[in-house]
Amino acid sequence: MPQLITPKLSPWLPLLIIGFSISYSITVLTRLPWWTLFVVTSIWLIVSLKLHWGTSASYRRAWPWSLLPLCLWGLYVYLADSFGIVDLGAVFFHLQAGITDHGGSGRMVAAVVYTACMLSLLIAFTWLIRHDHRWRRVEPLIAIALLVTNPLIFGIGQRSAAVVTDDGGWLDRRYVEPVISAQENPPNLLLLYLESIERTYDDPRFGDAYADLSAIGESGKVFEGVRQIDNTGWTMAGMIASQCGTPLMSAGLLHDRQFEPLSTVVPGVRCLGDLLSEQGYRLSYLGGASTEFAGKGLFYRDHGFDNVYGLRELQPRLDDPNYVNNWGLYDDSLYDFTVKEIERLDAESDGPWGVVNLTIAGHAPYGYPAQRCIERQGEWDGVDILYSVECSAWLARDLLERLTEQGLLENTVVAIASDHLTMRVSVWDELVTMDRDNTFMLLGDDLSPKRIIREASMVDIFPTLLDAMGYMPEDSRAGLGVSLLDSETRTLLERHGLADINARLREENVLQQRLWEGLAPQRREADEAANEGEQVTETPSDSADEIIISY
Repeated sequence: MPQLITPKLSPWLPLLIIGFSISYSITVLTRLPWWTLFVVTSIWLIVSLKLHWGTSASYRRAWPWSLLPLCLWGLYVYLADSFGIVDLGAVFFHLQAGITDHGGSGRMVAAVVYTACMLSLLIAFTWLIRHDHRWRRVEPLIAIALLVTNPLIFGIGQRSAAVVTDDGGWLDRRYVEPVISAQENPPNLLLLYLESIERTYDDPRFGDAYADLSAIGESGKVFEGVRQIDNTGWTMAGMIASQCGTPLMSAGLLHDRQFEPLSTVVPGVRCLGDLLSEQGYRLSYLGGASTEFAGKGLFYRDHGFDNVYGLRELQPRLDDPNYVNNWGLYDDSLYDFTVKEIERLDAESDGPWGVVNLTIAGHAPYGYPAQRCIERQGEWDGVDILYSVECSAWLARDLLERLTEQGLLENTVVAIASDHLTMRVSVWDELVTMDRDNTFMLLGDDLSPKRIIREASMVDIFPTLLDAMGYMPEDSRAGLGVSLLDSETRTLLERHGLADINARLREENVLQQRLWEGLAPQRREADEAANEGEQVTETPSDSADEIIISY
């Protein structure tokens, strides 16, 4: 069989491919400017040629041990380039919840390009190992180093270790079952999730991109300091954290069927929809993307929502069914349907209503500005995320003005929140140097304007919503959250800090079992026995904050 790569091949090309791959990975994983790619590649080539790599007379037909570790590093670099921060929790959850009707066609093209580059790298590295005995000697050590240093391998190891942690119930012991009581003349609820529109954009370096949201906040309560803890950094995780009071820990590794499609989403906890439906609320969810993606439809149907509308339900109703983007409906169309849904619910007069809405304009990496925004803001370059942020903010303000003019927001609590911090976008290098937090604001007849600065997280939005609606939860707590309207009760982050909570999340498995009760094995008898009596705290500093919970 003829050899495709001969010993006489010049080392220039394979060394260039390896050097370019190394330098590209460095620029993706750090905040170094793009031009350092050429600097690092040049340094690599100079050193390679100086040491005469690939010119050894010794040739051996061998397969490197490093091929698989290189592929795993390539996967990690691809994920980091796509999302900025690689969240293994999101990877596991989407594998199980499903990625049907996803809108990442642009990233699919990038995946093909990455695959071609990885094949080139594997061929180049194999050529080098076969043509240089010095590299053959150290190559097994390189393979080990690539495995040990890969964050994917490290993260999977941490999650696997959590299954056998001696005490994996620290967070579960702080979970408070949400309970509310009926009230007279309950308010309606409009909850707007603005995709990836974090409050960090309210900064002079981003111009007026956030200005319309700032204007909305002048009429209500604006919360600063709503951080992103682990397992709340993607859309479903952000919505579940803010409606159920708990981070979304995937069901994987809990049972032998961990990668079968989910039939239900977090069935073990009571969420906002469960509580409000029991109080007679008529609940609707509207989102521009498909409800099949990431289990959104399952979650809302399982937790008390009567109507769940996504791409498949709404696209046929468009005047122009082709006016859609990769993910789904543009926000101007979505808000038109939202107004019609609120008009319908309000006209029925069969009790209070609740509407949850998820936009798409701010979706990374570039956003999807609607036609109404282009007519208002002028031509879009297809890359500038600040253009899309401004579009999302203006459309939200316009929606509230339309509803107010029609008298549809009387006796209504309006909540505006980002679902999570944005992923890699055109201003990523600026964002990652800042103290980032999520958007969260409340408007209503009994909510006087005020700026509230608290160290909080998305789980605190859940009890805050209940409190704002007049359903004050016991001790201002629900799930793992604390009402941010209660200045006396400290949040988890105020008591323990962001780093400590994230560390606890990596060790937790009892709360994970609670979320997926019925899909996962029952809690260990020891855990059940411990929960029947007084809880054991880890340190004396925890004692004052420990909550006694019985099942």
